[in-house]
Amino acid sequence: QCCVGVVMAAAVVTVFVSSELIHIDPSVRHVTEGDSVFLSVKTNFSPDKAEFQGTWCHTGMSSTKPRILVTFTKEKTILNMKHRDHLVFNNSTFSLEIKNLNRKDEGDYYLSINIKHDNKPGDIEEEKTIRVTVDVPVSNPAIEKSPPYAVIEDKANVTWTCSVENGTRVMFKWFRDNVALGPSGRYHYSQDNSTLLISPVRKEDKGSYHCVASNPVTRGQHSRAVELNVYYGPYNLEVNSVQGLRTGEVFTINPGELVFFECQADSNPPNSYVWISKTRNATQIVTEGPRLEVRSYRLAQAEEYLCRAFNNVTQKQDEAQFTLVVASLGTGKEKHTQEGNSVSPLAVITVCSFFVIGLMLLFFLRRTCHPKREQKRPHRSGHEDATEDFGIYEFVSIPGKMESTQASCRSLARLESIQDMHTTIYDVIRHVPETPSHSLLK
Repeated sequence: QCCVGVVMAAAVVTVFVSSELIHIDPSVRHVTEGDSVFLSVKTNFSPDKAEFQGTWCHTGMSSTKPRILVTFTKEKTILNMKHRDHLVFNNSTFSLEIKNLNRKDEGDYYLSINIKHDNKPGDIEEEKTIRVTVDVPVSNPAIEKSPPYAVIEDKANVTWTCSVENGTRVMFKWFRDNVALGPSGRYHYSQDNSTLLISPVRKEDKGSYHCVASNPVTRGQHSRAVELNVYYGPYNLEVNSVQGLRTGEVFTINPGELVFFECQADSNPPNSYVWISKTRNATQIVTEGPRLEVRSYRLAQAEEYLCRAFNNVTQKQDEAQFTLVVASLGTGKEKHTQEGNSVSPLAVITVCSFFVIGLMLLFFLRRTCHPKREQKRPHRSGHEDATEDFGIYEFVSIPGKMESTQASCRSLARLESIQDMHTTIYDVIRHVPETPSHSLLK
């Protein structure tokens, strides 16, 4: 009767009596199938100083009829005969151990006990409930994609399925490029997340997908990764060039300049490109491929071009139009037509200026370091100017020689070092002849 009353109350809310003479923690236990579970009870009174009577009951997940497992008093314990082989009861703590659990053993376990203290009048009734779940460990999940081939954006849906061979109460999570997927207007999940529907598929859905399976007794088990290939585009079509000057959609290049243009767009599979020239309301296909080569000397002053990108799978296309103007940029750049090397007139003038300045400095330094020498006087054999012949003359005779040697100098400084020579010194006095004016004055 006690167990029946507890079951009826548990149908509304789990019964916890306010008195804390007994306590069970935690309120839920997750157990792997085949293992044991120990339902530990803490008592806040001394069983030796009280009389008590209690019962352990079990109600399965899919059943409302409880079954009695243990009935006990202070002096006696009675186990259910059908379950006594895998039940162990501790009469002093009221704890219960259940061995070799299977799926039928999961459910709610109730402990009901009446306590009568020796020195207190009346009985105290305590009831506690604990839920036990029994689960099978999760095996490695398998992932499948439908359809298995690449899909076109905005035209197809993709269904992902994650499944396991073993496991109970399995929950699934989905990842793209190792990032967990959350709620989205185009993502539709089943109740346990085992199925993911993407409708419709977009460019941003491409990537590597895998799922993770888990349950209360198994940590996440990862599946292998599967790629989702999405055909899309073209998007973000652009025309670029590293040469010339760009202003918006107008490219200005110097006369005689060889220019290369690149046309690029985001697309899967890669686009096919066509370059079209538009002149005088007429269009002409210039070339095919992502690169265009233009020789400016073949152009008029301005010409319009168009790059068209086309995806053969998605059947989508995009266009980018620009104008090419041939004019002097005024930056001193003139590029060689074939080699692409630039020679600046300003650079040429600068080099020439430095060269001229260098020559002038060299000439000035030569004049400074080597002044112009005086022109030599013509040879004179006689005494054309006797005023320059005055001074001291010396005649030197070297003894012991058959022939005498004469030497002369303008000063006597060298005579001091010559001691063994017989010398005769003559003093030639300058005589300035009188002019006729002087003779008249006399």
